[in-house]
Amino acid sequence: MPEHVSLTTRLNKGYVPVTRTPQLVYALLTAKPGETIARSRMALNFGFVLDRSGSMRGEKIARLIDAVRLALGKVSTDDLVSVTTFNDRADVVAAGARMSEHRSLADQIARIRAGGGTQMSRGLSLGLREVYRRFDKNRVNQVILLTDGQTYGDEEQCLRLANEAGDHHIAIQAFGLGSDWNESLLDEMARRSSGNSDLIESPDEIVPLFSQTVERSQRAIVRNARVTLRLVSGVVPRQVWQVTPVIANLGYAPIGEHDVQVELGELDAEQGKSLLVELVLPPRQAGRFRIAQAQLGYDLPLEHTSDVSGRSDIVVDYVTDPALVRTYDPILMNIVEKVTAFKLQTRALEEAQQGNIIGATQKLRAAATRLLELGEDDLARAANQEADNLEQAGQMSSGGTKKLRYQTRKLTQEL
Repeated sequence: MPEHVSLTTRLNKGYVPVTRTPQLVYALLTAKPGETIARSRMALNFGFVLDRSGSMRGEKIARLIDAVRLALGKVSTDDLVSVTTFNDRADVVAAGARMSEHRSLADQIARIRAGGGTQMSRGLSLGLREVYRRFDKNRVNQVILLTDGQTYGDEEQCLRLANEAGDHHIAIQAFGLGSDWNESLLDEMARRSSGNSDLIESPDEIVPLFSQTVERSQRAIVRNARVTLRLVSGVVPRQVWQVTPVIANLGYAPIGEHDVQVELGELDAEQGKSLLVELVLPPRQAGRFRIAQAQLGYDLPLEHTSDVSGRSDIVVDYVTDPALVRTYDPILMNIVEKVTAFKLQTRALEEAQQGNIIGATQKLRAAATRLLELGEDDLARAANQEADNLEQAGQMSSGGTKKLRYQTRKLTQEL
């Protein structure tokens, strides 16, 4: 059977010293589909759930209409699409049907008008119903949710709906526009449904982001991807980070005495996914040793194939030459620095929420320093500004918090 998805590994250093103390190494694991299946496209079952409350008036609703119409231009005639809008009530603008069956859909979308309050659960409930009604395991079943404001009194219902979406394998791609929305709620809804959340800073960004979301979903041709690390006795995994397409703390699950598994979910046909694994190695005598074997498993619904797998060994040399020990992979170390910056700002936000102003400020300053070293001047300024806000007012700004939260996730996107 051909290898549809390759698994490659590299270490931040190929040589570790012969000492009496454990050694930390970073392993980069990359799962990437081959050219044959990279050209394939998945059929879609998409539900657009759109905020049309009063705060969306003007440029926001105009750009949203443009974005949906352009995104629909990228789907095929056989793709399933529905459109639901909400304010303090919800309406199905277009029920779930094949694009070829929709009549005057562009005109229906153009007639969307903004007004009223915000109750997101109403729109999400109807939108999920339309996707579930036409659910097909051989399609990408998703809801694209956009809001620009706080939902009032129905946060728990939104989370329950996200749980149901996850149970029915319908991912919620949640987008918040501007700065006046609940990022903790959207993040948790995305997490529970195995989707993603993101910030849209200005109305002009809605159009490209919606189009990119449709294109990325069409490329999600690898399902249920997971990496199993078969570790040599004495090797201990510390943390596992996804580094592409965005940074995320994945963690791992023990599945045996020396084996752990990391769930990757869907893989983009062009980019795939990369993991940064922190491994603590035991002391050894000089020599070359295999410290782990990485095994990739995945499903290919287009080929009706399950449990396809590939393997890659992770090997290091224990040496006594100090010059060799000081040899590092610069690309991998740059990734480590970006993940470290992400970790610092994440901890800073957590400590700010807990009221630890001093700890949050220190971590923001440290994150700003690393971001500057990485050439991320805009993010560094944002981190320093939020540190100033904490010192002067005891709290961070809503816009700055979101900027740091979402843009540091994307530090590794250009790898």
